[in-house]
Amino acid sequence: MTMTLNTTLDDSGEDKIDTEERIKIRDIEIVDVIVMTGSAISALALSYFFFQILLPVSGALGFLVCWYVFFNIISTVAIWELRGAVKAKDHLARTFIWTGGMIAVVPLILVLGYVISKGYHSLRPQFFTQDQKFVGALSDATEGGGAHAIIGTLEQVGIASLISVPLGITTAVYLNEVKGRLTKPLRMIIDAMSAVPSIVAGLFIYAAWILALGNQQTGLAGSLALAVLFLPTVTRTSEVVLRLVPGGLREASLALGGTEWRTTSRVVLPTAKSGLVTAVILGVARVIGETAPLILTVGGAFVMNANPLSGKQDALPYFVFRLIRFPQEAQVQRAWTGALVLVILVLVLFVIARAIGGRGPDNISRLKKRRLKRKGLA
Repeated sequence: MTMTLNTTLDDSGEDKIDTEERIKIRDIEIVDVIVMTGSAISALALSYFFFQILLPVSGALGFLVCWYVFFNIISTVAIWELRGAVKAKDHLARTFIWTGGMIAVVPLILVLGYVISKGYHSLRPQFFTQDQKFVGALSDATEGGGAHAIIGTLEQVGIASLISVPLGITTAVYLNEVKGRLTKPLRMIIDAMSAVPSIVAGLFIYAAWILALGNQQTGLAGSLALAVLFLPTVTRTSEVVLRLVPGGLREASLALGGTEWRTTSRVVLPTAKSGLVTAVILGVARVIGETAPLILTVGGAFVMNANPLSGKQDALPYFVFRLIRFPQEAQVQRAWTGALVLVILVLVLFVIARAIGGRGPDNISRLKKRRLKRKGLA
């Protein structure tokens, strides 16, 4: 445990040394565990007495809230008496932080658990290789698959990424680095696009691309609708990330004779690479589960169509939306399996993006370490 010494003068004029304990964020000792366990048991007994015997009330939620309040009071007082006020305040703050984290994570775990429990029954290898071509009303839930929807989702999100990611990052660089005359109008447009409902994006592409220009419902039309939703998320997040790059790096590059373009491309963007990948991840999360724009643009299909430029195409969100409304229980089970596969697909894409983006400018990947070692620089 690290201690700091502060020297002060008391009333007699002599030096007085005060010790101040520095608290480490992840410093949990056996005493803390014992106190928290005893406090939890004591709070449980006290809550039972007040909530079940003394007060004429009932209910699991009220009992849990009562137990939580008593636990915080008992554990904070106990740690205050044993280890001092600083440790007690640290314990109380840590308890609130853990509580907030659990409140945020528990609903997510419940949603994932429910989707897994409903969707794993029909999850078979053929779900990734077959379509709905030979599936009838009396077919079992394990027959057929959603390969056509998976391919459609990957192609539509991929095309939307190819359109929105370069354009969004370039716009963010203009807003943060160039700061030209169009900065305010562009920022206003991006903020307005962020608030556009997804169905409006689908209606816009349907009216401008399909009705006005006479194009068919295709995967490309769905990609354009997703790109409208993708672009503001990537732009706003990338702009925030670029603002976090220290100004000293830019000044050092310019002082060494680098141009504004080389400073941005060789210093600013590599430094913010991890954050920019996070921006792309947020953009993918924004559009990969959208259903409303796809209803108007892709048309939906029960068979494989790997060409996003011609013919109607399916997507996993639309696949789930269409099958969940069927009266057959087998189709409903396939819809839940599609939802589970969509969750798995999002997880895989996020892991790949994080692996490509790295952990930040201060961390060097294993592949880069091997390259530096071959060059004799590591």
